[in-house]
Amino acid sequence: MSFPFYIARRYTISRSKSTAVNIISVIAALGIVVSATALFVILSVFSGLKNFSLSFTNATDPDLKITTSVGKSFVISPEQEKKLKAINGITIYTKVVEERVLFYYDQKEHVAFLKGTDSLFTTVNPMEKQLVVGYWATPLTTQCVVGIGTVSKLSLGLSSFSHRLEVYVPKPGKGTIDTPDDAFNKSALVPVGIYSINDDVDSKYVYCDLGIAQSLLQFKPNQVTAIEIKLAPDASEDNIKKQLITLFGKNAVVKNRAQLNDSLYKMLNSENLITYLICSLVVVLTLFCLAGALIMLILDKKENIKTLYCLGLEVRSIRNIFLYQGLFITALGAFAGLLLGSIIVLLQMKFSLITITPTLPFPVEFNILNIVIVLLTLFILGYLASRIAAGRVNRKLIENS
Repeated sequence: MSFPFYIARRYTISRSKSTAVNIISVIAALGIVVSATALFVILSVFSGLKNFSLSFTNATDPDLKITTSVGKSFVISPEQEKKLKAINGITIYTKVVEERVLFYYDQKEHVAFLKGTDSLFTTVNPMEKQLVVGYWATPLTTQCVVGIGTVSKLSLGLSSFSHRLEVYVPKPGKGTIDTPDDAFNKSALVPVGIYSINDDVDSKYVYCDLGIAQSLLQFKPNQVTAIEIKLAPDASEDNIKKQLITLFGKNAVVKNRAQLNDSLYKMLNSENLITYLICSLVVVLTLFCLAGALIMLILDKKENIKTLYCLGLEVRSIRNIFLYQGLFITALGAFAGLLLGSIIVLLQMKFSLITITPTLPFPVEFNILNIVIVLLTLFILGYLASRIAAGRVNRKLIENS
């Protein structure tokens, strides 16, 4: 074999190895771009779904709700009401009475919660926005507002005077029951509005005047089952909670919106965490490709590594060269993936490219926290992958090259 042919052959092999290493590096970078895009889009989708699910609770639940741990109801005195109004940070409050009762309409029965509300209820809870037909019940009347699920079960009609919506509440006490009148307190309501939130709530509540609910349950005028509170935007929730417990005593239970729906919040957070972990596994698999590319690069540059070592560069410094290269590829892929993912999310928010129903776009949310999570995930895992790959540079490799 002639010397020129030998040199040409070695150059061709060396060049083919470098090309292969470059291709693998590009594939690793593209894999990081795709995994960063997928992770950000999926986190944005779950953030949108979480807010979409919680929007239903925002309509029915107040910022704070006061109940009692002893029995179902409690009495609020005029002095307590005066002090309640004076608490800084409370915008407004409403008194409610809530009890599970039997509804009867045109030979159909349905068990749901009767919720008696005062004139300030819709100021604390924006239920009027959830009405699909009719209007909110006028205070001090027999009007009521029902959910679309209750309407479906009882075949209700609005403002129907031929058939009234009858409410039956068991009477407290002991003794023999001879007639239905002895067993139940009864009242007739006129539905004037229909609300729609979700399947669970739509058949759960029927809203009526506070006085009617108190009369059916044989409550005193100042006896309620809960007080619902709307807070000022800059109010300190913890501080107000302490004041409310001091005001109403140790038996008072004060919960915020998250605590009122703790099972829903736990479910949503668990789903978000599991999805993030699954997507992180995809990122780990992608970064295996990065580690492989760095290892092949180290093997391809063994002679250069030996030259640097002979010139006096420490092994640790040589390792850092490949570590920084791995971090550079990770950063390039991460920012490119976030840019692509942000474009996809913003396009969905602006133009509703994907829809659940013809009128309901798939919910997404552009959240800075999701960007931070993606960056931290990729840089931590990318650093570990690059560190492991750079560890292949050692004295044994240098001496054998």
